[in-house]
Amino acid sequence: MSKVLTLCLYMLLATHSFANAQNEMDEQALWALLADGSHVALMRHAIAPGTGDPANFRLDECSTQRNLSAQGRAQARAIGERFREQGITMANVHSSQWCRCLETARLLDLGEVIPTPALNSFFTRREREPRQSEAIRQLLAEQAEDKTTVLVTHQVNVTALTGIFPRSGEIVVVRPSESSLSVLGRIAP
Repeated sequence: MSKVLTLCLYMLLATHSFANAQNEMDEQALWALLADGSHVALMRHAIAPGTGDPANFRLDECSTQRNLSAQGRAQARAIGERFREQGITMANVHSSQWCRCLETARLLDLGEVIPTPALNSFFTRREREPRQSEAIRQLLAEQAEDKTTVLVTHQVNVTALTGIFPRSGEIVVVRPSESSLSVLGRIAP
């Protein structure tokens, strides 16, 4: 191997290692912000294969919905364990009323789960987005800052509030203010 190619390879590996170290530091800082209660975890539900919901969808009947897979249930439990590893053992947990979100929220095992209609998906009813997003901003502006808040919702909701298209189980850390949300970073599932 030529010296130039070897040098380029070492530089690439060093850059990659530095970037990974930076991401780890960023994630630790995000967990610290969540732990102090002044920031919010806006989370997409865990893995539920597919897109949208079947035509016969009913909110009160989980068998008519797209639900978590075994991998999704394991992912939700693991994310809850990550919260506990960061010293967050209890949280204000709000969830969409969709079964995949409620199950994700319950499997986090961070406290009572509060079904919150404003977190419901508007995937097929886009006209609901402005009203629901405003209701979430208002809810967060009123949250006490002495306890971590976790919102479990859908991709469309997270994207509308933050501009981020999250993966299943991904957490977007936000700082609420009276009229907006500031994105501080993302925690990968």
